[in-house]
Amino acid sequence: MQGERDHSGRPTTGDDDVPGRLALAVGRLNRRIRSATGGLSHGQLSALSTIVRRGPLRPSEIAAIEIVAAPTITRVVSDLEARGLVERSPDPADGRSFFVSGTQAGNDLLLAARSDRARAVAAILAELSPEDLAAVQAALPALEQAAQTHPAVET
Repeated sequence: MQGERDHSGRPTTGDDDVPGRLALAVGRLNRRIRSATGGLSHGQLSALSTIVRRGPLRPSEIAAIEIVAAPTITRVVSDLEARGLVERSPDPADGRSFFVSGTQAGNDLLLAARSDRARAVAAILAELSPEDLAAVQAALPALEQAAQTHPAVET
């Protein structure tokens, strides 16, 4: 027996598959705006945003905020530092540790990437009907809550 299909002939997952549908939609939207990241991966851009917004931070604090393993953040910070986007400074309370802060170049890249991403998203939204755009706008508070973000703060 064949499953149900939508108007385009694609198999449907059912309206009740909210997690699957949301994951698919978010993934595809992310791919559509991926090029607007200032040459950084999504993970690098997210970490840079955290560092610029909340820094100076220890690498362990960045890892906790970004919900990634310490070795991952070590690589990300090293790459961002090599690009001149962040800098390290010694932790005066612990000579074995250091703080990571954003540089002016990091802040500038972050602002440019945010602007590029906003333009990319605006182009996507411009493709929607007024009704669909209103539905997206109405869903934003719930999506922001689910993503644990605040309006106009995150990348």
